[in-house]
Amino acid sequence: MPASCVNLESDAYLVCLTHALSTEREEVMGLLIGEVDENSAVHISAVIMLRRSDKQADRVEISPEQLSDASTKAERLARELQRPMRVIGWYHSHPHITVWPSHVDVRTQAMYQMMDDNFVGLIFSVFNEDKNTKVNKIQVTCFQAVTSTGYGGVTEHQRYEVPLMIIPTTSIGWASLEALVELPGILKQEEEEAYAMASSSVPKEDLITRIHNSAVYTKSLCHVMEVLSGPLMTALENRLDINKARCQQLEKQKQELLRKLAETS
Repeated sequence: MPASCVNLESDAYLVCLTHALSTEREEVMGLLIGEVDENSAVHISAVIMLRRSDKQADRVEISPEQLSDASTKAERLARELQRPMRVIGWYHSHPHITVWPSHVDVRTQAMYQMMDDNFVGLIFSVFNEDKNTKVNKIQVTCFQAVTSTGYGGVTEHQRYEVPLMIIPTTSIGWASLEALVELPGILKQEEEEAYAMASSSVPKEDLITRIHNSAVYTKSLCHVMEVLSGPLMTALENRLDINKARCQQLEKQKQELLRKLAETS
């Protein structure tokens, strides 16, 4: 039975969006962890970001090894949180293009649904400037694939939009916080692999090319620090200040309740 709707917790949404905004040159991807209730509603509460072995501007791929590792992590989360969690979907970004899935996206989604009818896909459209307001807009869609037999017995896949709701949370769960902390390291590993691949084919005597590759690698790492690490640290520090203020407020309420209880007893 296909998914009736998707409930995405806000901290998991924050992780997906942060990952999508980490680069505007290529698409990024990850897997969604959650559970399905008796009404076929999908509840997503955690995210696993995936490292790209091949950066491409128009498509992403998830290897069987990554899917297996994600399943293992989902089982660990299920034991720690004591909830029946599993890999229940995937997400990827569409930088500078519309939010609608391509025919490749729909075909990939159909392949995942062969293993799980409730498997869903999220797409985050980022770095798109509104022509009227000149402001960058962010869009997200949730979809599944509907398979039918067309003319001549050819199998056809079409997009089916699934209702998506962002569920507010009062705090960032430790699973989402852990994912945010891992993101700069994932991007660093991707840059290291790209640098190693570019350098492996350059002769030692070609100093100019080697210096150029090193400069590009250094610039890429600085870019990660500028657009991700710094703002992420600021956001987490702001959240910490909010939590401290909230704790002080709750402590005052507690003391007031204890005072009133003492007066009535």
